[in-house]
Formats: sequence, structure tokens, C-alpha cells
Amino acid sequence: MEGQTSLFNDADFLNYQIVRSKNRKRTMTLKVERNGTVVILVPERTPKEEIQRFFRSKVSWIAKKIKEYQETIGKAGGPKRYVTGERFLYLGEEYPLEVIEGGTAKLTLSRGIFQMCSDHNADGREMFRNWYRTRAREIFAERVSFYGRRLNLTYNGIRITSARTRYGSCSSDDRLSFSYRLVMAPYDVIDYIVVHELAHIKVKNHSKKFWEYIEKVMPDYRRRKQWLTARGYLLDI
Repeated sequence: MEGQTSLFNDADFLNYQIVRSKNRKRTMTLKVERNGTVVILVPERTPKEEIQRFFRSKVSWIAKKIKEYQETIGKAGGPKRYVTGERFLYLGEEYPLEVIEGGTAKLTLSRGIFQMCSDHNADGREMFRNWYRTRAREIFAERVSFYGRRLNLTYNGIRITSARTRYGSCSSDDRLSFSYRLVMAPYDVIDYIVVHELAHIKVKNHSKKFWEYIEKVMPDYRRRKQWLTARGYLLDI
């Protein structure tokens, strides 16, 4: 990945990152991350001047997309508070938090309620992160094993990450990575990401062949993918 580049000085969104790929043959594509980062994916030998022209042609679209993200994030209601009554997502459902006075800090989900002891030296956010990570290790181990057997695909281990928007990845040696944040999403969305990354063991790019394979395995993958596009901003604490 190349360093961040800025062509103008009047707006933050005019910063972008270039990602070059040997597997990308012709086209350039552009995406805007939810944190405002603009990423341009290009074939390995694309001249920087050509990338700049492509970027300039997309400035209006970039501004519109970032504005949409800002408005969407604003609807989320701001940062989470780790107090009684706050609600947290797990597998697509919201559950309230109940803070219990006294005791050693511990987070559990029981009978539809998150319960946390009020050890005031504890970091509520970190407790939730650790809880989600633990669930993620269990859930992804089970779902990857299930679809790996079903599709007859062999993988070389699973890693849980803290990525905000890169929900999954498959390395060149077929090691799979998944963000713990995905356990906040419904099971069918989790399964879409699992199938997506397993499919990269078979097809290492996002070619037509790759998407045809995904559709054969999961005919309604577009609906699941759309959930992440529309509600991915909710997968945060």
C-alpha cells in the first residue's frame, strides 16, 4: 500500500491511499471507508498521473458518499455508555445492559440481559471487546468448519481481528481472518462472510468466476451483503 496522497488542501476527503495489485489486470476501482479514508485499487504498474486523473473524476461521488456515512453514523446515537439500560448487539439482536453493584468485574449474557459487575477499575468497553472476541472464536470455528466440509475446502487456521470494516480476509496460504465485530451481525450475514472468504481458497480474486461461485453456494448472498452495506456502522462499541 502506498502512502496517503493529497491533491487539494480544502477537504479531508481529498486524501486517498493507493493499493497496487498484481492480480488486477486493467480496471481501477475506488472505495470510501466509513472512517473517511479513500482507497484506490489499481493494477501494479499504473502510472500515478493516471491514478490522479481517475481520482479527480470521482471527487463529487466521494464527497456524496462521505456525507452519507456521516449522516448514517449520526443516527447511531453516539458512543456507547457502559451503564444500566444501554443496549448492545449480539447476533443481530439488541440486549440491554444491567450493571450490578459490587463483585468482581465480569460480563455475561443471560436470559436476554447483559450483566456486568460494577468494579470501577474495570474498562467496560474492553470487557465487551473481550466477550465478543471469545464468542467470535467459537462461532467462526464452528461456521468455517461447517462450510469447509460442505464445500470440500481446506483452510490453514482462523484468526480473530479487531478490523472495523474489513470483516474477513483470506491470505495467500489460505489462512482466514475475521473481525470480532461480526458477531454483532445476524447469523446469515456471518455465514456470508465465511463463505466469501472460503471461496477465496478456490478463486483468489473478485472476478466474475468468484461471484458466480458465491451465488451457486449462496443464491441470496446479495441480500446478506446489503445488510452490511446498510447497517455495518452498527457493528461497533
